[in-house]
Amino acid sequence: MYQVPNNTQNLNFIRLRKGISKEAGMTFIEVLIALFIMATGIFGAIAMQATAKKASFDAMQRSLASSLAQDIVERMRNNDSANLDLYATNSPYGSGKIATSPTCNTTTALCTPTQMVVHDLFGWEQSLMGAGVIDGANNIGGLIGGIGCIGVNGNEVTVVVTWQGRAKHADSNKAAGCGTASEGRRQVVINAFII
Repeated sequence: MYQVPNNTQNLNFIRLRKGISKEAGMTFIEVLIALFIMATGIFGAIAMQATAKKASFDAMQRSLASSLAQDIVERMRNNDSANLDLYATNSPYGSGKIATSPTCNTTTALCTPTQMVVHDLFGWEQSLMGAGVIDGANNIGGLIGGIGCIGVNGNEVTVVVTWQGRAKHADSNKAAGCGTASEGRRQVVINAFII
């Protein structure tokens, strides 16, 4: 048997196809929602970048503080152990207490162990204050608010390097007498035995 095609079915199919093609684009609301989601992602990425930069700077400051603490311990080891107490005499350092260094390390005149203490402390304090990198009249190469404290008990030496971190945390008061108490205070503490 042969069936005659139903024109109403063909017309309905054509109408259905035309209706689909009319709704193929995006509406204005959909575009706004997509833009909002994209903007939120971009702002999140910017905030993450700022946090990473702050954390990177704090890590660099911690690395510098650790290096400075190791530096003074090695300077103390290279000097006569009878002069260890002299390293702690003017502690804390970092505010320019040691004004000058003796000029005795030449080929004709060597420093005495006592002069070497002043020379070591001058160089260490200049490093704490960032005097190696200067922008105009400002030292910019050291720690933010860098303070160094040295304690000597016989041959046992404690070196504390304190600075101000950018992020706020609980006060790092392991060595409470070194540096100003604040939510930004960070410390590196090194204990050494020098013979």
